[in-house]
Amino acid sequence: MDKIEVLLVNFPLYAEDLGIDLKEPSGRFKWFLASILFGARISEKIASNTYKSFERYGIDSMDKITAAGWDELVRILDEGGYVRYDFSTATKLLDIARTLKEKYGSLENLYNLSSDTKDLARRLQEFKGIGAVTTQIFLRELRGVWHISLEVSSKAKSVAENLDITLQEFEGEELSRVETALVKLGIKYCKKKRCEECPVRDFCGRAVG
Repeated sequence: MDKIEVLLVNFPLYAEDLGIDLKEPSGRFKWFLASILFGARISEKIASNTYKSFERYGIDSMDKITAAGWDELVRILDEGGYVRYDFSTATKLLDIARTLKEKYGSLENLYNLSSDTKDLARRLQEFKGIGAVTTQIFLRELRGVWHISLEVSSKAKSVAENLDITLQEFEGEELSRVETALVKLGIKYCKKKRCEECPVRDFCGRAVG
Protein backbone atom coordinates (compact mmCIF):
# COMPACT_ATOMS: atom_id res chain seq x y z
CA MET A 1 0.00 0.00 0.00
CA ASP A 2 1.13 3.55 -0.61
CA LYS A 3 1.19 6.13 2.20
CA ILE A 4 -2.30 7.49 1.48
CA GLU A 5 -3.79 4.00 1.64
CA VAL A 6 -1.95 3.27 4.89
CA LEU A 7 -3.18 6.55 6.35
CA LEU A 8 -6.81 5.98 5.41
CA VAL A 9 -6.86 2.37 6.60
CA ASN A 10 -5.41 3.28 10.00
CA PHE A 11 -7.22 6.57 10.60
CA PRO A 12 -10.90 6.67 9.51
CA LEU A 13 -13.19 9.67 9.99
CA TYR A 14 -14.13 10.51 13.57
CA ALA A 15 -17.77 10.26 12.51
CA GLU A 16 -17.14 6.69 11.38
CA ASP A 17 -15.50 5.86 14.70
CA LEU A 18 -18.73 7.00 16.37
CA GLY A 19 -21.02 5.17 13.96
CA ILE A 20 -22.47 8.41 12.58
CA ASP A 21 -23.89 8.49 9.03
CA LEU A 22 -23.04 11.91 7.62
CA LYS A 23 -25.26 11.34 4.58
CA GLU A 24 -28.34 11.74 6.78
CA PRO A 25 -29.47 15.10 8.26
CA SER A 26 -29.91 13.43 11.65
CA GLY A 27 -26.33 12.16 11.37
CA ARG A 28 -25.04 15.62 10.59
CA PHE A 29 -26.64 16.98 13.75
CA LYS A 30 -25.11 14.11 15.74
CA TRP A 31 -21.72 15.03 14.29
CA PHE A 32 -22.40 18.68 15.22
CA LEU A 33 -22.97 17.57 18.83
CA ALA A 34 -19.84 15.41 18.77
CA SER A 35 -17.79 18.27 17.28
CA ILE A 36 -18.83 20.57 20.12
CA LEU A 37 -17.60 17.94 22.59
CA PHE A 38 -14.33 17.41 20.68
CA GLY A 39 -13.79 21.17 20.48
CA ALA A 40 -12.97 21.57 24.18
CA ARG A 41 -9.50 21.18 25.67
CA ILE A 42 -10.22 17.60 26.65
CA SER A 43 -8.98 14.19 25.50
CA GLU A 44 -10.44 12.55 22.41
CA LYS A 45 -11.28 9.49 24.49
CA ILE A 46 -13.39 11.48 26.95
CA ALA A 47 -15.11 13.42 24.15
CA SER A 48 -15.89 10.16 22.34
CA ASN A 49 -17.16 8.44 25.48
CA THR A 50 -19.34 11.43 26.28
CA TYR A 51 -20.88 11.50 22.82
CA LYS A 52 -21.67 7.78 23.18
CA SER A 53 -23.37 8.55 26.49
CA PHE A 54 -25.60 11.10 24.74
CA GLU A 55 -26.46 8.57 22.05
CA ARG A 56 -27.12 5.83 24.61
CA TYR A 57 -29.76 8.00 26.26
CA GLY A 58 -31.18 9.10 22.92
CA ILE A 59 -30.22 12.74 23.47
CA ASP A 60 -28.94 13.26 19.94
CA SER A 61 -31.11 15.94 18.31
CA MET A 62 -31.78 19.63 18.77
CA ASP A 63 -35.22 19.09 20.31
CA LYS A 64 -34.08 16.22 22.56
CA ILE A 65 -31.25 18.33 23.99
CA THR A 66 -33.72 21.11 24.80
CA ALA A 67 -36.23 18.67 26.30
CA ALA A 68 -33.58 16.95 28.44
CA GLY A 69 -32.82 20.10 30.42
CA TRP A 70 -29.70 21.26 32.20
CA ASP A 71 -29.59 18.72 35.04
CA GLU A 72 -29.93 15.74 32.71
CA LEU A 73 -27.26 17.10 30.37
CA VAL A 74 -24.86 17.54 33.28
CA ARG A 75 -25.53 13.96 34.39
CA ILE A 76 -24.77 12.60 30.90
CA LEU A 77 -21.65 14.74 30.59
CA ASP A 78 -20.41 13.48 33.97
CA GLU A 79 -21.11 9.88 33.00
CA GLY A 80 -18.99 10.30 29.89
CA GLY A 81 -16.10 11.73 31.92
CA TYR A 82 -16.65 15.34 30.83
CA VAL A 83 -16.51 16.46 34.46
CA ARG A 84 -14.17 19.40 33.99
CA TYR A 85 -16.57 21.18 31.66
CA ASP A 86 -19.90 19.67 32.68
CA PHE A 87 -21.75 22.78 33.89
CA SER A 88 -20.49 25.11 31.16
CA THR A 89 -21.04 22.56 28.39
CA ALA A 90 -24.59 21.78 29.52
CA THR A 91 -25.35 25.50 29.41
CA LYS A 92 -23.67 25.83 26.02
CA LEU A 93 -25.55 22.89 24.49
CA LEU A 94 -28.91 24.21 25.68
CA ASP A 95 -28.13 27.69 24.36
CA ILE A 96 -27.00 26.37 20.97
CA ALA A 97 -30.03 24.06 20.60
CA ARG A 98 -32.50 26.80 21.52
CA THR A 99 -30.84 29.42 19.33
CA LEU A 100 -30.59 27.03 16.38
CA LYS A 101 -34.30 26.24 16.70
CA GLU A 102 -35.37 29.87 17.03
CA LYS A 103 -33.12 31.35 14.37
CA TYR A 104 -32.93 28.60 11.73
CA GLY A 105 -35.29 25.79 12.64
CA SER A 106 -32.61 23.20 11.86
CA LEU A 107 -28.93 22.71 11.10
CA GLU A 108 -29.82 21.98 7.49
CA ASN A 109 -31.58 25.35 7.16
CA LEU A 110 -28.51 27.07 8.58
CA TYR A 111 -26.43 25.45 5.85
CA ASN A 112 -28.95 26.20 3.10
CA LEU A 113 -29.09 29.88 4.06
CA SER A 114 -25.29 30.23 3.93
CA SER A 115 -23.98 31.83 0.76
CA ASP A 116 -20.57 30.13 0.92
CA THR A 117 -18.18 28.36 3.32
CA LYS A 118 -17.06 31.60 4.92
CA ASP A 119 -20.68 32.59 5.59
CA LEU A 120 -21.42 29.10 6.94
CA ALA A 121 -18.47 29.32 9.34
CA ARG A 122 -19.59 32.80 10.43
CA ARG A 123 -23.10 31.58 11.19
CA LEU A 124 -21.78 28.63 13.18
CA GLN A 125 -19.48 30.89 15.20
CA GLU A 126 -22.36 33.18 16.11
CA PHE A 127 -23.43 30.49 18.58
CA LYS A 128 -22.02 31.17 22.02
CA GLY A 129 -19.21 28.72 22.71
CA ILE A 130 -18.48 27.73 19.09
CA GLY A 131 -15.19 29.05 17.82
CA ALA A 132 -12.82 28.38 14.95
CA VAL A 133 -11.59 25.04 16.34
CA THR A 134 -15.05 23.50 16.71
CA THR A 135 -16.08 24.87 13.31
CA GLN A 136 -13.02 23.31 11.67
CA ILE A 137 -13.68 19.94 13.35
CA PHE A 138 -17.32 19.96 12.27
CA LEU A 139 -16.89 21.10 8.66
CA ARG A 140 -13.73 19.08 7.98
CA GLU A 141 -15.63 15.80 7.63
CA LEU A 142 -18.52 17.30 5.63
CA ARG A 143 -16.64 17.96 2.41
CA GLY A 144 -18.36 15.94 -0.29
CA VAL A 145 -21.58 15.90 1.77
CA TRP A 146 -22.17 19.65 1.86
CA HIS A 147 -20.83 21.89 -0.90
CA ILE A 148 -18.05 23.58 1.05
CA SER A 149 -14.52 24.71 0.34
CA LEU A 150 -12.70 24.55 3.64
CA GLU A 151 -9.06 25.46 4.21
CA VAL A 152 -7.01 22.57 5.57
CA SER A 153 -5.92 23.07 9.18
CA SER A 154 -2.33 24.04 9.97
CA LYS A 155 -2.06 20.91 12.12
CA ALA A 156 -2.82 18.68 9.12
CA LYS A 157 -0.55 20.69 6.81
CA SER A 158 2.40 20.21 9.18
CA VAL A 159 2.00 16.42 9.24
CA ALA A 160 1.46 16.39 5.46
CA GLU A 161 4.82 18.10 4.99
CA ASN A 162 6.55 15.39 7.04
CA LEU A 163 5.07 12.76 4.75
CA ASP A 164 5.62 14.77 1.54
CA ILE A 165 1.89 14.76 0.79
CA THR A 166 0.56 17.41 -1.60
CA LEU A 167 -2.87 18.27 -0.22
CA GLN A 168 -3.86 20.14 -3.39
CA GLU A 169 -4.20 16.76 -5.11
CA PHE A 170 -7.31 15.95 -3.08
CA GLU A 171 -10.81 17.36 -2.89
CA GLY A 172 -14.26 16.57 -1.53
CA GLU A 173 -14.69 13.50 0.65
CA GLU A 174 -11.19 12.26 -0.13
CA LEU A 175 -9.70 15.48 1.23
CA SER A 176 -11.88 15.11 4.34
CA ARG A 177 -10.50 11.64 4.90
CA VAL A 178 -6.88 12.62 4.26
CA GLU A 179 -7.05 15.67 6.52
CA THR A 180 -8.75 13.79 9.35
CA ALA A 181 -6.18 10.99 9.06
CA LEU A 182 -3.33 13.52 9.25
CA VAL A 183 -4.87 15.20 12.30
CA LYS A 184 -5.27 11.84 14.06
CA LEU A 185 -1.72 10.85 13.15
CA GLY A 186 -0.41 14.11 14.54
CA ILE A 187 -2.28 13.74 17.82
CA LYS A 188 -1.60 10.04 18.41
CA TYR A 189 1.96 9.73 17.14
CA CYS A 190 3.76 12.92 16.07
CA LYS A 191 2.87 15.00 19.12
CA LYS A 192 3.86 12.17 21.47
CA LYS A 193 6.98 11.30 19.43
CA ARG A 194 5.80 7.68 19.10
CA CYS A 195 7.72 7.25 15.84
CA GLU A 196 8.66 3.62 16.50
CA GLU A 197 4.99 2.61 16.58
CA CYS A 198 3.76 4.88 13.81
CA PRO A 199 2.05 3.04 10.91
CA VAL A 200 3.45 5.48 8.34
CA ARG A 201 6.95 5.68 9.82
CA ASP A 202 8.56 4.39 6.63
CA PHE A 203 7.15 7.34 4.67
CA CYS A 204 8.07 10.04 7.18
CA GLY A 205 10.96 12.43 6.68
CA ARG A 206 11.13 13.28 10.39
CA ALA A 207 10.81 9.88 12.04
CA VAL A 208 13.22 9.47 14.92
CA GLY A 209 14.52 6.50 16.87
